[in-house]
Amino acid sequence: FALADRQPAGARHVLIAMGQAGIASRVLGGRLRNAWTYAGALVAPGQLDLERMRDEFAHGLASSRPRPFRGGGRPRAHSLSPGMHNAALRAAGADACYLPLAAADFTDFARFAEAVGIEGASVTAPFKREALDLARQREDLALRVGAANTLSRGEDGWSARNTDVAGFLAPLASLELGGRRVAVIGAGGAARAVLVALASRGARATVHARRPEAAAALGAALGADAAGLPPPPGSWDVLVNATSAGTWPDSEATPLPAACLDGDLVYDLVYNPPRTRLLREAADRGCRTIGGLGMLVGQAAPQFTWWVGRGAPVGA
Repeated sequence: FALADRQPAGARHVLIAMGQAGIASRVLGGRLRNAWTYAGALVAPGQLDLERMRDEFAHGLASSRPRPFRGGGRPRAHSLSPGMHNAALRAAGADACYLPLAAADFTDFARFAEAVGIEGASVTAPFKREALDLARQREDLALRVGAANTLSRGEDGWSARNTDVAGFLAPLASLELGGRRVAVIGAGGAARAVLVALASRGARATVHARRPEAAAALGAALGADAAGLPPPPGSWDVLVNATSAGTWPDSEATPLPAACLDGDLVYDLVYNPPRTRLLREAADRGCRTIGGLGMLVGQAAPQFTWWVGRGAPVGA
């Protein structure tokens, strides 16, 4: 991008960076003043196929100064966020595009954001704490969770929010959680947002993790009980998988043996695949199930509204 800015007016060039980190250079051809860009049959790292280049990233190709939004974290290959957000941007007629960014580290993301003029970003593991630290303005909810999954940049620098809490609760809107026993599997950043969300609805949460000390520390920080894995039989009404177990391509992994699934409802935050092994086995044992796609849409809608300044076209 710096090289493109140094080229004299009227110069004809094509600047493309290889690898996953180079996707921005393929999509933001107008921003680079490239004579052309190209799609391919995924024969090189970072290459995009024709359908995705044309249908998903059209705004980035067409505009010389699109408003870039980013998804930053590791890994990004399985993410549905670019397709989802670009469909919403297209439906809203916004001259903007959303690009996947597999940053090497958070400093890498911040430098690139500054150089290219990124206006907003959704942040995934393992960068949510660093995103909160980067921001000059931080909402109270993000501070309570201890993580930010959404950044927006204005004249005064970065602002940070957490929309994971609202996203988690979106599929549970019609469910009474007050006093219900909820087993939360995992003690990472996703579990923190889940525990804050459950506390706001009066649920009785217990953190279960492979490392009992991590479960105890998280429970103490957020007012939840803690125990090891697996949860004892008959100890929960709702179970939430807040780990990455079962995420594509390791789709047959599961955080719990099927014999442990004896409660009412199992909610898996994993969204790719949409029907994880955990959900299939829970349904076979008579549990109601919720997949992670509802949370993904639920946390993305307020991100879109914050960035674009209008209601999110959730249907799109």
